[in-house]
Amino acid sequence: MKKFALAGNPNCGKTTLFNSLTGSTAHVGNWPGVTVDKKEGVYKKCAEPISIVDLPGIYSLSPYTPEEVVSRNFILDEKPDCIINIVDATNLERNLYLTTQIMEIDVPMVIALNMMDVVEKNGDKIDAAKLEEKIGLPVVGISALKESNLDNLMNRAYEVSSQSREGATVLAGTQLMHLIEDCKIALKGQKVDNTLFHAIKLVELDEIEVTMHPESAKMVEEFKNTFSDDTFGSDFEAIVADSRYKYITKNYSSVLERNKAAEKSRLSRSDKADKVLTHKIWGIPIFLVILFAIFHLTFSENLLGIGFGLPEGWVSLEGTVAEGLFGEGGINSPGVFLQSLLGLATDSITDAIRGAMESGAVAEWATGFICDGVLAGLFSVLSFLPQILLLFLFFSILEDSGYMARVAFILDRIFRKFGLSGRAFMPMIMGFGCSIPAMINTRTLADRNERTATVRVIPFFSCGAKLPILIAVAGGIASMANIGYGDLITYGMYVLGVIVAICSVILMRNTTMKGDVPPFIMELPAYHAPQFKNLMLHLWDKLKHFVKKAFTIILVSTIIIWFFSHFAWNWTYLPDEEMNGSILASIGQLIQPIFTPLGFGSQLGAAGWVFAVAAITGLIAKENVIATFGTLAACIVAGFEANEALEGVDSLVALIGATGISVPALISFIAFNMLTIPCFAAVATAKAELPSKKSFRLTILFWVATSYIVGTMIYLVGSWWWTLFIVLAIWAVVITLIVLQNKGIIDIKKFFGKFKIKRRNS
Repeated sequence: MKKFALAGNPNCGKTTLFNSLTGSTAHVGNWPGVTVDKKEGVYKKCAEPISIVDLPGIYSLSPYTPEEVVSRNFILDEKPDCIINIVDATNLERNLYLTTQIMEIDVPMVIALNMMDVVEKNGDKIDAAKLEEKIGLPVVGISALKESNLDNLMNRAYEVSSQSREGATVLAGTQLMHLIEDCKIALKGQKVDNTLFHAIKLVELDEIEVTMHPESAKMVEEFKNTFSDDTFGSDFEAIVADSRYKYITKNYSSVLERNKAAEKSRLSRSDKADKVLTHKIWGIPIFLVILFAIFHLTFSENLLGIGFGLPEGWVSLEGTVAEGLFGEGGINSPGVFLQSLLGLATDSITDAIRGAMESGAVAEWATGFICDGVLAGLFSVLSFLPQILLLFLFFSILEDSGYMARVAFILDRIFRKFGLSGRAFMPMIMGFGCSIPAMINTRTLADRNERTATVRVIPFFSCGAKLPILIAVAGGIASMANIGYGDLITYGMYVLGVIVAICSVILMRNTTMKGDVPPFIMELPAYHAPQFKNLMLHLWDKLKHFVKKAFTIILVSTIIIWFFSHFAWNWTYLPDEEMNGSILASIGQLIQPIFTPLGFGSQLGAAGWVFAVAAITGLIAKENVIATFGTLAACIVAGFEANEALEGVDSLVALIGATGISVPALISFIAFNMLTIPCFAAVATAKAELPSKKSFRLTILFWVATSYIVGTMIYLVGSWWWTLFIVLAIWAVVITLIVLQNKGIIDIKKFFGKFKIKRRNS
């Protein structure tokens, strides 16, 4: 099977093109030995299937970032049959800089002029045929977003893939060309492939090339000592870059004809939107309002905030679609409505299976195991799937539209004052979807300390796996306090996670992880409507991941939980009402005191061990917290019919009534599960991304300590308001010590070192 690679600048539409070409055949992994996303798929409309590889978005083939190294090594070592170079036609000259580098490699190549629809809409014109003649490579105008002319692009790529091509450079005639030719001859003698590309990189004294060819590098250094340019001196890399841009401007700019009349008076829609959305004062408040709107549409049980009674004829429709549409005196949000529909379906399935087992005279323990154990645990988690997908859809729209890039730009202004660049916020935002790719994305951060600090706080941006905990507990609090605004609690906990993350990074960057703030350079893509197909592919991937986890890890966990909650240490079967004597109960009661400062420990009495057990099972997969509640609630809660299924929020409401847990303790429970050690998969990713075993161990300790301290503060202040002054006083002392340390007035390490006990030599 032939292999084509997609290469281009970030935000040039490369991923959109990849999704349009490969569709459902796409899959994501990591490059061997490097945790940078690797996307592969199959295009099936050519004479034979074509494997498509989506290379990371890069600005050049110089080894400045892991993405650039990955793209460079793939093209040189894997030798794809064709490179499709995606060029943003609205930024032609800047994008062609990468083109001039790729064309120096001996590989067949096609240029895809993307976003031609936007060029035409602006009244501009690009003569693709003229550019093809000047550059000597096939050029095809396309619109990846509208899937326009893609078949023509692939047919041209398929044609050239069967033809060999020798690299060519735009540097011919420059003052360094003689040195480039000498290096090329030397590399040919060493039997190096792609000699032109390697020779130019060697002249630039590229780090990788110097390491690979130290003898040839000496020749460049000798020439350097006898050379001086009026503008750049002997900085050969700068001379090469300047020569590329000059050639592009002189030879390729003429293919672009701008609408001069409109250009003088026109502000693009993106420019107009940015005047508001990236405003230095209103930018962040607008972002918070947008977030609140998303949470309101996803979780609110009173979407319009207006109370009214249900029509008389609808009262008898309890347990139907109409009940899901109308909540407590108001219209439910789309998220709650969809959740209600799924709840009706799962309840029907449970009731049907329970009825069939009872009519078939199946043993009571077997009925309880299937219905109150396995199904209750699974359906408790799956009941939140509609809201998780809806929230993920909203975040995908914000990201694909180009707005999330603006958020990073806005926050860079604030972050930079505290030792962090806005670039670090990009992987943090990805944490709302999943911590694993977010941690992987920290590889784009240049500073080691900034990367470590970012990895540590990414789990504080609650991923989809933690969302069932937030929804269930927020719903329980809303029911307990008799308020219809659980979405406010959920939104508040998300904001809490962001605040704790930012404060933690500031603390680390001013103590153990000091360092210069690296520059933040990012191109803001033009706003555009997200492609429906891409959004659906994102949701499909999320759905597959969630369902796969539900029917593997969570299914096994619910079976284990039910088993240990219905057997004593002597392996005697225990009915539901005797569950406090089970293996699980005794383990839960043993660890229960640990959580007393957080409000869900010993003060909850005999049944309170359920919260302690749920917090521990959540370390395997966060969905297990709600699965645990769903499995145990129907058994441990008195006052409910034996056949009543308790799923999702209902299971939490039932446990609140049985344990008497307070509102501050419930909020503390959310905070602890949000901030503590993430799931095992995220922990394994963090271990791979962190620089050392010591750093990994400190990160585990950091997660535990942060979650415990924040949870304790929430419970104390929520239960006894006057403790707020004590908490503030403690933090004031801590901050004062840090400031004095940074100013050199005191040495905290030296001060506390006096109290260390010296180990004796054995």
